[in-house]
Amino acid sequence: MSSRATPKVVVLMGGPSAEREVSLSSGRECAAALREKDYEVVELDAGPDVAARLTELAPDVAFNALHGRWGEDGCVQGILEWLRIPYTHSGVLASALAMDKERTKTAYRSVGVPVVESVIRGKDEISARHVMAPPYVVKPNNEGSSVGIYIVHEAANGPPALAEDMPAHLMVEEYVPGRELTVTVMEDRALCVTEILTDGWYDYHAKYAPGGSRHELPADIPNDVADACLAHSLAAHRVLGCRGVSRTDLRWDDRRGVDGLFALETNTQPGMTPTSLVPEQAAYVGMSFPELCDWIVRDASCDR
Repeated sequence: MSSRATPKVVVLMGGPSAEREVSLSSGRECAAALREKDYEVVELDAGPDVAARLTELAPDVAFNALHGRWGEDGCVQGILEWLRIPYTHSGVLASALAMDKERTKTAYRSVGVPVVESVIRGKDEISARHVMAPPYVVKPNNEGSSVGIYIVHEAANGPPALAEDMPAHLMVEEYVPGRELTVTVMEDRALCVTEILTDGWYDYHAKYAPGGSRHELPADIPNDVADACLAHSLAAHRVLGCRGVSRTDLRWDDRRGVDGLFALETNTQPGMTPTSLVPEQAAYVGMSFPELCDWIVRDASCDR
């Protein structure tokens, strides 16, 4: 970071992904928190001219509050590396790897993090027949925030009717009944386990709409399951090569004890909105939201 008295931070937000609105909310919250910590803050809605704008602004740090494709998959990280602007969160490789759910599972398996079975199939094939015995889940392989999730239950008469804007190839994944758990990792520390309570599936609306979900912190789960959640999330963070803050989501079939626990995905750009999980977990361990944002900025670098 620059030695200037008031470091300049550009908060990258918005962008062209399906998660644009959430990113704008995250960016505004982070910008306000950083101003509380006396940074000079510029909010930048990332568009096709993002490299030119960053060059013009010449920040000391780019705070990456982008979500989804382009901002979370290694693309903007590559621009920042090229421009040699220190940036927050994970680097090019970890971002690209974590965004690809199937490759993420391969990495998980290599260090013993449990996953459910899945296959990648074409949209037309998935729409024509069951490619896996129900119940199963259909979702994009490279989007976040539960965008485009379909659950096919055992009683389903046929395969799902997929929206036209779904990608050409999708992940079909064994459905795990049970409870939604999540863990924030800050570098080498897994903070705690949150249980996410909803009236249905933890989809995009449940994540971001006020009242869409309820968070129990810490989760009321057995100690061995909590310990496994923390261990799996830290192992996921490390094997993917994540930096700064990440959040790993897990599913637990509580009828099976610790053997019913499976990791679903790791978010390298977790949400930082008023309903987001990472700020709640940071607060639980004694770190205010401005302190969390300040820590993330101080952790920024190139060559991540």
